[in-house]
Amino acid sequence: MEVILKQDVNNLGTKDDVVVVKDGYARNFLIPKGFAIRATDSAKKVLAENIKQRAHKEASLKAEAEKIAASIAEIKLTIGAKTSATGKIFGSVNTIQIAEALREKGFEIDRKSISLQDDQIKEIGEYKAKIKLYKDISVEVGFDVVSE
Repeated sequence: MEVILKQDVNNLGTKDDVVVVKDGYARNFLIPKGFAIRATDSAKKVLAENIKQRAHKEASLKAEAEKIAASIAEIKLTIGAKTSATGKIFGSVNTIQIAEALREKGFEIDRKSISLQDDQIKEIGEYKAKIKLYKDISVEVGFDVVSE
């Protein structure tokens, strides 16, 4: 039986794949659990239209991400932190502070998409953070940690 997967299924395929499985597997497991639907002619036409619309939407999202990446690459952030006389930071600089600094510059970036090259930043100096904007689009932004 030919089915269209509605979500990723291990060892079978990913969402929107048309796969051939045994009749019992489709009738007793995939279709009742909502993992798949029968691949009728009308379902295939709907799938083709959905894929076409998704491709158009992803192209616009990718173009927007590339535009944001180009503008983020040009900026340099400065993050202030309370420090001791020797230059050690009380606490550490994390992705929340970087996201706030980007927000002040006009970029709305989720802190979960930011990753630091150094696990913990505990001294003043220059560092880099990697920001993942889209599936395969990421940009590095440099930032200075200074004493307040």
